[in-house]
Amino acid sequence: MSSANPFYRLAPFIQEFIYSRNWTELHAVQVEACRVIFDSDAHLLLATGTASGKTEAAFLPVLTLLHEEPPASVGVLYIGPTKALINDQFLRLNDLLREADIPCWHWHGDVSQGEKTRLLKAPRGVLQITPESLESLLINKATELPRLFGDLRFVIIDEVHVFMGSDRGRQILCQLARLAKYIRGEPRRIGLSATLGDYTLAEAWLAAGSERPVVTPRLSAGPHRVRLAVEHFYLPGDKDKDDGAAGDAAVVTGETMDQPAQTKADDYYQYLYDASLGRKTLIFANNRGETESIIANLRQLAQRQRTPDIYHVHHGSIAAPLREAAERAMREPDVPAVTAATVTLELGIDIGQLERVIQVQAPFSVASFLQRLGRSGRRGTPSELWFVCGEELPGPDDSLPERIPWQLLQCIAIIQLYLEEHWIEPVKPARYPVSLLYHQTMSTLTSQGELTPVALAQRVLTLPPFRSISQADYRSLLRHLIELDHIQQTDERGLIVGLAGERVVRDFHFYAVFPDNEEYAVREESREIGSIVMPPPPGERFALAGRAWEVIEIDAKRKLVLVKQVGGKAKASWTGQGGDIHSKVLQRMQRALVAEETLYPYLQPRAQERLKTARSFAKSSGLAEQNIVPLGGATLCVFPWMGTTACRTLMRALRSRAADPETAPSFGGLPPYYVTFSTTESCDTIRQQIGGLCQAEVTPDDLVDANESPELNKYDQYVPSDLLRKAFAADWLDIGEMKKQLSEWK
Repeated sequence: MSSANPFYRLAPFIQEFIYSRNWTELHAVQVEACRVIFDSDAHLLLATGTASGKTEAAFLPVLTLLHEEPPASVGVLYIGPTKALINDQFLRLNDLLREADIPCWHWHGDVSQGEKTRLLKAPRGVLQITPESLESLLINKATELPRLFGDLRFVIIDEVHVFMGSDRGRQILCQLARLAKYIRGEPRRIGLSATLGDYTLAEAWLAAGSERPVVTPRLSAGPHRVRLAVEHFYLPGDKDKDDGAAGDAAVVTGETMDQPAQTKADDYYQYLYDASLGRKTLIFANNRGETESIIANLRQLAQRQRTPDIYHVHHGSIAAPLREAAERAMREPDVPAVTAATVTLELGIDIGQLERVIQVQAPFSVASFLQRLGRSGRRGTPSELWFVCGEELPGPDDSLPERIPWQLLQCIAIIQLYLEEHWIEPVKPARYPVSLLYHQTMSTLTSQGELTPVALAQRVLTLPPFRSISQADYRSLLRHLIELDHIQQTDERGLIVGLAGERVVRDFHFYAVFPDNEEYAVREESREIGSIVMPPPPGERFALAGRAWEVIEIDAKRKLVLVKQVGGKAKASWTGQGGDIHSKVLQRMQRALVAEETLYPYLQPRAQERLKTARSFAKSSGLAEQNIVPLGGATLCVFPWMGTTACRTLMRALRSRAADPETAPSFGGLPPYYVTFSTTESCDTIRQQIGGLCQAEVTPDDLVDANESPELNKYDQYVPSDLLRKAFAADWLDIGEMKKQLSEWK
């Protein structure tokens, strides 16, 4: 490098931008990114905390090189996980490029056709795109790809932890490999992430299908101050209806926590209201329905107490104008705003200086916790995250597992794993992503036209995610697709898309590999509100965008619901979505419940009291000494203390050990927290059977029934049953992890 200070290596317009922003120096991550980009040919992985300047670190040296040697096509391809993040980065980049002759484009479903046409006419500069829109380009603009990307220099993938381990991430690797055929050189890749546990796995993912090495600068994070608080509520359940729920709660007034003796049904929302009152607050929930419920209740409390309506909802079914209004409100300096969101605001979009982040119930992973924690604490202030855990008040007739505060324990486990070990869940690559295999087969045929079976196999099976798929397995898939008329064989023995396949690939939903529900657009006169999956009949009400709406008319043919706004509360139209939990989280939950007496300093009074009660109950119930307990009658309960995949494997292993399939146990409970089943066997016998699994010769194939056809991903319905069983055994079961956890049972 020409100077020890990389600032002087940057393009003049970038130096001027830095001067105008009164930056006193480049961040360490920016210095290291400049070093790797300017002084090597390697790929780059930037894995540092939120708000550390990763985006600028990637773009400052990259744009400098584009400025010095302008490419003859799009020079930088930026792939982001959400439209909101792309829109945010588009605005930030345009600000940076204002004085440069480098255009910046964004391309997704909300971008006008006019802007897309201008890019197609003169492709150069930076293109920001989602994986779905990139798939559309590969299919529909195949003849223009050399002109669009022939001189591509860099691929920047933001939030790589979101993509790793998912079909969507594997789709990106396929897309990059397919694009490589049209690019004169090999573009360098830059991955950005704030939450990576195992850098080696991330480096392998980023380099998949490439010959270049990956450099990950090891940067000292420095001291990071955090403020954590966890509070617990008893929530009204079926037995409490709407007239109030017994139990305890805590109410926040400013920063002081007062403890009323009695809780009413809406004290939970009063807590959220008081905790966010007059502040810039982001409230995370684990599903869309919960975000709607939170904002509807907070808005009603604000009306009651005559405070301003500063409440917004942000999730994937909210119309773009309303999502953008929420983002603008959160960015507005010194003006209170409260937004309840799902993962859509977990990612790197700039939403200004947050004063508080609240997490309703436990996140599914340490990685998600860190992403959400990182949304606050910018510009030198501590990161602050308040957890609010709720459970239905246990009754005297409830069983032992129903009296354990699982959400509270999960919050504690996730926080402790971060504080004690800085551990983050590793990502396990899939060996048989057969849903994606179908998708990329159909996408390749649609874009290329007729191909021989050998040519199609050569194009598809060489894509990085499919290295474990054998030629025999692929022949099985192709034969099956010919039978379904998704593929046709021509007289020349070539393959083309069949009539049934045309109906799939010509639907715009085909570009996405994640499951999608056919939703109805919701409008109030000409104003778009959002969308819902299953509208109620005319005259009934539902919640959307934090407000209540009454259905006026449903146009089933146009998938349109006409509504009018009404007062009061209404039920949200989404159910909760689960997520896999790692074994280490469950083990830490067990330790917090039965092996420790610590009252963690972030627990608020009612959470402390609930933990004490749970520990006392667990001790008296013998949970510290045994994993299997009788619940009365013929019902037993197993506390596996193992993650979702290992627990799934255990349940199937137990079922497979039954001498008669007709008498195999039927499982209930709430896996992976606990599993219940009926049996005539004693606890000791079941314990011996489970213990025997550690020594038994069991393979994943033994645990999948020959008649099963496990359809778990979007396009599994088009995959032959034998391949579905193989994929399920390889990627959804884990004998080794199950045995490892069982070996630690008491």
